[in-house]
Amino acid sequence: MSKLIQLAGKLKAVAPYIRTEDEAIALAKVLAADLRSGSSIRDRQRLLPHDEMALIAQSGLLGVTVPADYGGADISNPFLAEVLAILSEADSSIGQIPQNHFYILEVLRLAGTEEQKRYFFTRALAGDHFANALAERNGNAAGVISTRLTPDGPGFRISGQKYYSTGALFADWVAVFALNAQERTVMAIIPRKSEGLTVTDDWPGFGQRTTASGTVTFSNVYVAADSVVDYDKAFDQPTPLGSLGQLLHAAVDLGIARAAFVDMIDFVRTKSRGNSNLAIEVASDDPLAIAKAGSIAVKIEAASAIIERAGRKIDMAQVSPSPEAASEASLAVATAKILTTEAALEATNALFELAGTSATDESLNLDRHWRNARTHTVHDPVRWKHHAIGDYHLNGRLPKPNGQF
Repeated sequence: MSKLIQLAGKLKAVAPYIRTEDEAIALAKVLAADLRSGSSIRDRQRLLPHDEMALIAQSGLLGVTVPADYGGADISNPFLAEVLAILSEADSSIGQIPQNHFYILEVLRLAGTEEQKRYFFTRALAGDHFANALAERNGNAAGVISTRLTPDGPGFRISGQKYYSTGALFADWVAVFALNAQERTVMAIIPRKSEGLTVTDDWPGFGQRTTASGTVTFSNVYVAADSVVDYDKAFDQPTPLGSLGQLLHAAVDLGIARAAFVDMIDFVRTKSRGNSNLAIEVASDDPLAIAKAGSIAVKIEAASAIIERAGRKIDMAQVSPSPEAASEASLAVATAKILTTEAALEATNALFELAGTSATDESLNLDRHWRNARTHTVHDPVRWKHHAIGDYHLNGRLPKPNGQF
């Protein structure tokens, strides 16, 4: 890699090596226990999780998907989704932040040169965090990119502005998506400390408040030629790249559903009151509340199962790429996105329905679960998933492979 890239990062402790999927799950649970205690106050006071993200980077979790040929554990997608669900149950903002990190690593696997893979996978194993700069405000449709790479000597220059850049404030590297001279979309991986690169914490959403999904501004930033990845190459063949990104979003919603359900069960058991008019002395004995709790538990279990199944479909499409395997993965993940959305919204609504008026006490901040669910579930809304599934079954049509399918 270029000298610029080699000197980009600061010296820091190298993350430990995670060898197996079970180790990754166990580590996620340990981290989640620490994250959970401060989750509510971080949301209430909008305290960004700088220290918490540093702990995750130092833990080795950010390198678990690196292919075995490059020294990684290459954990399977069901396990990766469960890692994010565990983190998201503890703090859904923190659970969302690594989503695009793993997406970027998958782009590298599919479209990176050997030199790029060797270098950037090594950085991920060492604990480096990659964040994205993709979305733009110009244009009437999501996904339109107008940012361009301009040739400058042996490299390029880039100017422009991106928003919804989740986690860029915490990252070591920012992957900016732009058009090259051939009108192909490329992914340029730039050190976050590059001159002219500014990350602004201006995310105004009422949920997922501490994801730092703000604005990244590029003012004539230099881009080394060997840090530019041909992003479109990842879609030149049938791959489940978009499915992987969507699976991890679904995992975040599953984590939110689990968190709301746990808080609901605890509140009804320990704080909610019975109803003397209906001869119900203990709130947890209310037969309608029991039935509703059972219904939510079933929905969460179903969502967990379909995420695991969809993850296996992605595994198969990665190992044996084909149009059929990619299509099966896409449809399975669309189904998972629908079910996790429903589970998250139903669980967060049921929390207040069953816990009662006292659960709305602002000091408890239980509304953060609903705010987080409502905010995150509108990422690539499920109406598109319903349409894609219906169009396939009725007309045999599949959406064009992209980051949303």
